[in-house]
Amino acid sequence: MFHFLEQFGDGFALFNVFRYITFRTGGAVITALFFVFLFGPAIIRTLKVQQGKGQPIREDGPVGHIVAKAGTPTMGGLMILAGAVASTLLWADLGNLYVWIVLLVTIAFGAIGMYDDYLKVKRATHNGFGGRQRLMLEGIIAVIACYGISMVAEGPYTNSLLFPFIKDFSINLGWGFALFGGFVVVAAGNSVNLTDGLDGLAIVPVMIAASCFGLIAYLVGNQTFADYLLVNFVPGTGELAVVCGALIGAGLGFLWFNAPPAQIFMGDTGSLALGGGLGAIAVATKHEIVLAIVGGLFVLETVSVIVQVVSFRLTGKRVFKMAPIHHHFEHLGWTESQIVIRFWIISFVLALIGLSSLKLR
Repeated sequence: MFHFLEQFGDGFALFNVFRYITFRTGGAVITALFFVFLFGPAIIRTLKVQQGKGQPIREDGPVGHIVAKAGTPTMGGLMILAGAVASTLLWADLGNLYVWIVLLVTIAFGAIGMYDDYLKVKRATHNGFGGRQRLMLEGIIAVIACYGISMVAEGPYTNSLLFPFIKDFSINLGWGFALFGGFVVVAAGNSVNLTDGLDGLAIVPVMIAASCFGLIAYLVGNQTFADYLLVNFVPGTGELAVVCGALIGAGLGFLWFNAPPAQIFMGDTGSLALGGGLGAIAVATKHEIVLAIVGGLFVLETVSVIVQVVSFRLTGKRVFKMAPIHHHFEHLGWTESQIVIRFWIISFVLALIGLSSLKLR
């Protein structure tokens, strides 16, 4: 749409709106939302037929899950990916290399997750793709993508790590930037994956994070706003706001079907893709640390798993009744809706803290 209709802007003022990132971001939200609404039911019916018993439920998990969630199909991330990719291709400036890098990371991570989901369904177990092999494959993709970002980027901070709340302070990572960025992307993908354990728990914090980074991408990609806010100007990243808009719209559409009781789970197909995409956007906009703040809920879930594993191996004792931490609260007697809504609130508060870094320096 951008390339086809923008050319008519000089003759017809109406078509000038397609030159504005804000207009195209709004268009991407609505398009992705209706795409998922339109094709979602058919995708769910197809996956139910193909998967039979649906996603295998952890036998060591909360007892209620074995009964309540049995038979629910997985790979719902296909709905999100299809809606987000189609909407991005329709509304974004496809001459922007940042858009292609983020899309390719999102699709590649989604493909890894889909293979993992396929193995789980085929084997009727919650164990899928080998952990080491999966992490290695994700790492290779992420490092290549971050190297591409460093090649596309312009300015003195191309390979530097910038710090929020501190003006004019950075660490030049040199060739190590691709490795650091790759770690951020892989960590983001797997953190969202660990959070996806209850109906609606992961998708809303993902949409909150995408909203924040849509705004961040727009601001750091605009020199006037970047200079005013004293943040690093990264030419071209403003177009990533359109990608974020597509993720938000697709996420809203998916939430319609994932709201309790869920008709479908996003699975690794969705969680890895969404987390990887957000990580790539954070690296491109030079706001990697802000992602850890805005996505603090994902960090908390990941840390709870690490603490649980380390504690059990060293002492034989568990810190939490079950990890990730949302299952700990289930064992404490919180209902699923209480956990989900309270975690949404935490995500919203963390997003406000992260966004405050744009002005507090």
